[in-house]
Amino acid sequence: MPHLDGGCACGQVRYRLISLPIVTNACHCRFCQKLSGSAFAVNAIIESDRLAVLADMPEAVDTPSALPMGQIVHRCPTCRVALWFTHGMMGPRFALVRTGTLDEPDAVPVDVHCFTATKRAWVVVPEGVPAFAGRPDPQAGFTPATRARFLEAMG
Repeated sequence: MPHLDGGCACGQVRYRLISLPIVTNACHCRFCQKLSGSAFAVNAIIESDRLAVLADMPEAVDTPSALPMGQIVHRCPTCRVALWFTHGMMGPRFALVRTGTLDEPDAVPVDVHCFTATKRAWVVVPEGVPAFAGRPDPQAGFTPATRARFLEAMG
């Protein structure tokens, strides 16, 4: 079974994705821009039970977002790097892993771009990659197998 390892900048927190993500998105919303300090955030969505902490537990921090229920960002308690978060709409069943914290971030290419209405003008969305001005189609970028995983995890 494929797995991907990752961790924070100082190496205190390490984690493993025990399968490939369901879908990976590039989110161009203003909150992701603010929280990432960049033009967009790249999030690999995976079932929380497929994310294993290998070394030290991250700190769970309640963080505001565009959603009224906010999100919980899991950060290294030492270097404060945001490793993953649980989305207010999806709840704790799913982790949205910041792919920049993976040891091999190129292993999870972007499947879909969302909130492109607020993307930076100089960002070019590649041809052939689904893009949405706001929230994406709920299963955009999914394969039949990842759609089944998502629905199973939703219960």
